Amino acid sequence: MQESQAGIDMISPWRSPLARALHRHRSQPFSRYFQLATVQVDGRPANRTVVFRGFLDNTNQLKIITDTRSQKLEQIHHQPWAEACWYFTETREQFRLAGKLTSIDANYPDSELQKARQFTWQNLSDNARLQFAWPHPNEKRANCEAFSPPSPDPSQALPNFCLLLLDPVKVDHLELRGDPQNRWLYVRDESHNWLTQAVNP
Repeated sequence: MQESQAGIDMISPWRSPLARALHRHRSQPFSRYFQLATVQVDGRPANRTVVFRGFLDNTNQLKIITDTRSQKLEQIHHQPWAEACWYFTETREQFRLAGKLTSIDANYPDSELQKARQFTWQNLSDNARLQFAWPHPNEKRANCEAFSPPSPDPSQALPNFCLLLLDPVKVDHLELRGDPQNRWLYVRDESHNWLTQAVNP
């Protein structure tokens, strides 16, 4: 493997092909959706579709949002390892990003990450913010009126709003176009340098 110069707070080499894929699919809102797999307390996998909210400033960490009342928070606290799978239809590319999740809730002690949490809340659409005022997820269906609460304050995140950060340590990039197909592995070592290797598809 060849060592890159990307450190923990520098742009990693996999960001460039991912940025190209996002740019080429910018007219397709669904291109910002990817699947996020976690591990349940009983060891079984759990998978769901989430929305990419950008990268945390000056890092390679992907931003995702969730409700602290959701089951995924219990899973993350039990086992923070997760993997994202992202497929781009036009360029026929797949990115698998494995790493640890950090949950930034209202009580998280880091002030800079609290600012990131508030900034992410403020940049949500009104409809996205409103969902955090809905009844408790995964409980018995509430009446229709419960899903029409007053609009939350756009400047102050609700207590159950949580920013999730996925910090990749391994990225698997597969291009399905071509004969043969192209595949690269990016692995972060203990010194936070990224190692890049072309592998068989």
